Amino acid sequence: MKHNSFEPPWWLRNPHLQTMWPPIFRRKKSLALTKERVELPDGDFVDLSWLGQGDSPIVMILHGFEGSAKSQYVNGMLQAINQAGWRAVVMHFRGCSGVPNRLPLREYHSGETSDIAFVVKKLRDREPNTNISAIGFSLGGNVLLKWLGETGDSNPLTAAIAISVPFELQKTSVRIGQGFSRLYQWFLLKSACYRLAKKYKKQGGPIDIPSLMKIRTLREFDNKVTAPLYDFLCAEDYYNKASSRQYLPRIRIPTLIIHSKDDPFMTEDIIPEDHELSEQVILEVSEYGGHCGFVTGKYPWRPEYWLEPRITTFLQECLSINAS
Repeated sequence: MKHNSFEPPWWLRNPHLQTMWPPIFRRKKSLALTKERVELPDGDFVDLSWLGQGDSPIVMILHGFEGSAKSQYVNGMLQAINQAGWRAVVMHFRGCSGVPNRLPLREYHSGETSDIAFVVKKLRDREPNTNISAIGFSLGGNVLLKWLGETGDSNPLTAAIAISVPFELQKTSVRIGQGFSRLYQWFLLKSACYRLAKKYKKQGGPIDIPSLMKIRTLREFDNKVTAPLYDFLCAEDYYNKASSRQYLPRIRIPTLIIHSKDDPFMTEDIIPEDHELSEQVILEVSEYGGHCGFVTGKYPWRPEYWLEPRITTFLQECLSINAS
């Protein structure tokens, strides 16, 4: 573990401003994305969005809770990967591409790793000689780290990066329900519950819509939705089994984790300690940065997004080592 080089500007040191600046003020660029639907073994599907062509390395992006290729942090990352000369692909978690997934008893959650495993294997079978790396934001970072730990030496990725990860879901569920952070909880729940209500209204489902719309906290959502859909005993059982912190010692591929101490989604004690990290893991921690923020720049009218060059630099180093 080490401190990274991120320094917030004088005009953006508050964690909430860091968190909210990109989605509110950063303009998204219109990108010519190519869509691909991957049929899953259980009869459901996930949608991929591609940017770039040829036979260059592939970098997969895993979005956060209720995110998609339209999310500003994904849009920025797609541009950075493309500018580096690689192909980028966003793997939408089930139901997050704008099209409801087929199965009423399947959704996505912070510990569901079978879909990324299947998609990466499909890409590997299709292009056996291509380097594949992955970047996970928030929930997507938790999924990525858990999968890396589950697979150990057999993981097929060249490198991985995880940003603003909720390493302990139980602590995250408490922190996001406190103070100003309740605004994030409200926004995320509104998105998830309305999306599910639309899906269940069309095809029916195990949760009645009026009960769904009365949910007010993430813990309640996980008790009433996540746990029953995936046969967890309760939210606490889900949190214990799906959290990525316990999987960090088993990671065997080069992995960069970026985190800020002032992340308003979680408490500082969620950050893993040195002895929990495998030799392949670099954990870079900054005092500031918010949740998936890391905005810098001398003036507000000329902001810079520190994450993207840091991530592409790390990937370039890993790809160069792999090539040699």
